[in-house]
Amino acid sequence: MRTWKTWDELLAELEEKEKLARLSGGPVKQKMQKEKGKLLCRERIEALVDSGSFVEVNMLAETQTFEFNMQEKKIMGDGVVTGFATLNGRRVCIYSQDVTVFGGSAGRDHGEQINYILTMARKVQAPVIGLYESAGGRLQDGMQNESGYGRMFYENTQCSGVIPQIAVIMGACTGGAVYSPAIMDFIIQVEKTAHMFITGPKVIQEVTGTKVSFEELGGTGVHSKESGVVHLVAKNDQHCLELIKNLMSYLPQNNRESPPVVPTGDDPFRPNDVLTEIVPTEPQKTYDIKKVIVEILDASEFFEIQPFYAQNIVIGFGRIDGRTVGMVANQPRFLAGTIDIDVADKAARFIRFCDCFNIPLIVLADVPGYLPGVDQEKKGIIRHGAKMLYAFSEATVPKITCVLRKLYGGAIPAMCCHETGADIMLAWPTAEFAMVGAEAAVNILYKREIAEAEDPIKARLEKIKEYKESILNPYYSASKRYIDAVIHPRDTRAWLVHSLRLLERKKTEQIIWKKHGNIPL
Repeated sequence: MRTWKTWDELLAELEEKEKLARLSGGPVKQKMQKEKGKLLCRERIEALVDSGSFVEVNMLAETQTFEFNMQEKKIMGDGVVTGFATLNGRRVCIYSQDVTVFGGSAGRDHGEQINYILTMARKVQAPVIGLYESAGGRLQDGMQNESGYGRMFYENTQCSGVIPQIAVIMGACTGGAVYSPAIMDFIIQVEKTAHMFITGPKVIQEVTGTKVSFEELGGTGVHSKESGVVHLVAKNDQHCLELIKNLMSYLPQNNRESPPVVPTGDDPFRPNDVLTEIVPTEPQKTYDIKKVIVEILDASEFFEIQPFYAQNIVIGFGRIDGRTVGMVANQPRFLAGTIDIDVADKAARFIRFCDCFNIPLIVLADVPGYLPGVDQEKKGIIRHGAKMLYAFSEATVPKITCVLRKLYGGAIPAMCCHETGADIMLAWPTAEFAMVGAEAAVNILYKREIAEAEDPIKARLEKIKEYKESILNPYYSASKRYIDAVIHPRDTRAWLVHSLRLLERKKTEQIIWKKHGNIPL
């Protein structure tokens, strides 16, 4: 005769299984994690999302691998916590890898849990946040990894441009564990306790003989300054979670929505009287473009992206009239604000993200052109530089360009002129437009005339002055309608507000049918 369990017995069994799942790799490994100053995987989620909002799914999932005696080693959850929650009242899908279980390595079931969340995020049109700490693909699963881990890259790609994807590196991530984040929109890495690399120090030493530390190979110093892989750096786990919240506040839920409007209490038409004190009239003198940016934005709040990489251009989010905007601005303090290979990559990807998610673009131009040099040519500045041309030309969101001082040569279309899609193009009285600067132009156009003059030096200076007054100044360009208005710097914010309000209902012109373009990657 069959004996049925009572409700008390059934619920006690469920509670015991949930308790075991929360123990993950066990108290000893969890203690080790805490001693490193890290939060446990569930603690990370709870600290990030709204209190009590996290709903965990697939808590009781286990590895289906039988090889290498895995059935006797299996742990519920299989090294990843997945679910959904709200963050500042907005729905998000989230997963957090558990390093205490097989080093956070991703096998078939582990990967399939993440893929389920990525698919669900796409279905419900909600952003997805991945908290990564993983030794990579789980060796015991062999080719079974492909249905779990390999599929992850496919799902990330399907989500790309549909929902925002934020990857957070909170521990050592190696091998395949770095490719999923690389496909996502933003990567945040924690200082000292988090590392990213394809092959670790031991493998590199064995293969090449080069001895390198974890920090030298894949720390925040490398990826935030040299490789450009990381977009934001956090001091610790807690700071990392705050960065996520701040970033999310600027983003929409999906590609069919606009970012939330946040009243800032800042007068939309506040004059920018200080701008003439920040920006020198002499084109050769330097200044900090970030001071211009914060003066223009609501409440002087600017959320910079990749602040330590390719510093000759500045990108990031802010608000104007309460609405999110993406800022793209040359930085005269570094390499005179020239466009080089890294600048082009950095800017183009940001431009495309903003276009994906309905974020208007504000461009502040002050650039002498592309960075000249043999090294740049050999490494493909032609191909890389074209990415900015492509990104701006492809983008359909409102695009407003304001030229502060120099805008020369190939940098004119690269910084979004009318011909590459600018809806409105403004200029300060200090703006200069030409293929090259006055000095270089005069050397070419009047070479013989200057050489034959009684006083060549005087003749050259006169021609430079004549060229500046007749061709280079913004009024010449305004007369030809290449720019829409020459404005007083103090009115910059007001002009941007009026322009954004005008373009709020901008309709995209009919686009030629195609599967997708072929950006010069």
